[in-house]
Amino acid sequence: MSRRTVAIAADHAGFELKTALVDDLNDAGYSVLDLGTNSTESVDYPEFADRLARALESGAAPRGVLVCGSGIGISIAANRHLQIRAALCRDENDAEMSRRHNNANVIAFSGSKMSVDAARTCLRVFMETEFEGGRHARRIAKMS
Repeated sequence: MSRRTVAIAADHAGFELKTALVDDLNDAGYSVLDLGTNSTESVDYPEFADRLARALESGAAPRGVLVCGSGIGISIAANRHLQIRAALCRDENDAEMSRRHNNANVIAFSGSKMSVDAARTCLRVFMETEFEGGRHARRIAKMS
């Protein structure tokens, strides 16, 4: 597994934002594991959250990106998996703190409420921020 590999998945409501983020990740030199969906045809977001969770659990990628209409459902579905810490992020601070204090390995976005530019900024911060460890590691261990 390369630290430069990112898994990404979305439902139909997140398809357009996912497509933009795939392009951005590729442009930034990441290897992207695109797990679908590949159109705006209606699908069920838990299936795509599960695909991404399995990719991270297998070691195919260390981090992931999820998108659905609100970002809520797909992040809840992903967090059913013990090794996944998915954080719904709406701004740079959410993205930074999800990594720095919570060691999130998945960032989730709202495809209907978040602009492409805002998502790009959050994703960049998420990918560049390291886990602080220390007292936060003890707390993360209680969740896993």
